[in-house]
Amino acid sequence: MRSLLTSLAKAGEGASGDRIVPPTGFTAHLTLFAAGAMAFLAVFALALSLATGRLADRWSDSLAQTVTVRVSAPSAEIDAQADAVMQILRATPGVGDPHLLEADEVADLLTPWFGPDVPVDALPVPRLIELPIADARDFDADGLRLRLEGEVPGAVLDDHTEWRRPLVSAASRLQAMGVFSLLLIAAASAAMITLAAKAALAANGQVIRVLRLIGARDITIATAFVRRFTRRAAIGASVGTLLGLLAIIALPNMDDSGQFLTGLGFQGWHWLWALLIPLVAAGVGFLATRWAALSMLGQIR
Repeated sequence: MRSLLTSLAKAGEGASGDRIVPPTGFTAHLTLFAAGAMAFLAVFALALSLATGRLADRWSDSLAQTVTVRVSAPSAEIDAQADAVMQILRATPGVGDPHLLEADEVADLLTPWFGPDVPVDALPVPRLIELPIADARDFDADGLRLRLEGEVPGAVLDDHTEWRRPLVSAASRLQAMGVFSLLLIAAASAAMITLAAKAALAANGQVIRVLRLIGARDITIATAFVRRFTRRAAIGASVGTLLGLLAIIALPNMDDSGQFLTGLGFQGWHWLWALLIPLVAAGVGFLATRWAALSMLGQIR
């Protein structure tokens, strides 16, 4: 009996004190699975947040640098009105060289809605003129709109403001939802690890009482549990992060099709954010287990 108490005391006070924590069982499996599953989901939430941030910047920059003029008129007059609009645009301060879209370029714009074989010549499609903005300080959109209304009634200026604002707002909200999802994942991980730690502490109540009898302090006992559960959380999160990154890499390339998933993933140094997930999981496991251990030890007498 004395040798047993001596070994328990050494396990409680020594560097290998985490041996009092059961290495196997449902608590170990629960911690590893919860950390791995949450890390896997965190990879996708982080990828979505970063991708929508890039999407919002791309929409904002691309739509803010150009305006479009639509020319609608009878077929016999549309060419003359388009030429008149081009002359007005060339004389407008703060803009670059206007570009009148050809029929094949208009067909490319209509392809997502009407398919690749859209008969542009048979449809009453207005002439579209793309006007780059060279200097936003000198460009007066309202003045240009009024001049077009006075000289070419069939021309309408679209400065993309009404399109850009809701798109950027939607992307920003989706990015915020991604960040909120990461916080929920961290909270769920903390809850699961806390549950597993409390279950392990309750299962080892008799061992804890014996350790107290031979002089082990609660902080030493708690450290043993914290050390092991932190390691389990880090290992599970590392596996989950690796699987999540492999799943991101395995996604089909959507850049050519221009769908919503275009750019979903990590680019450049953003891959480093994914590598922080196991570290964050270990930190969550450390804090959750420490709180659970100290609170649970106060209930074990």
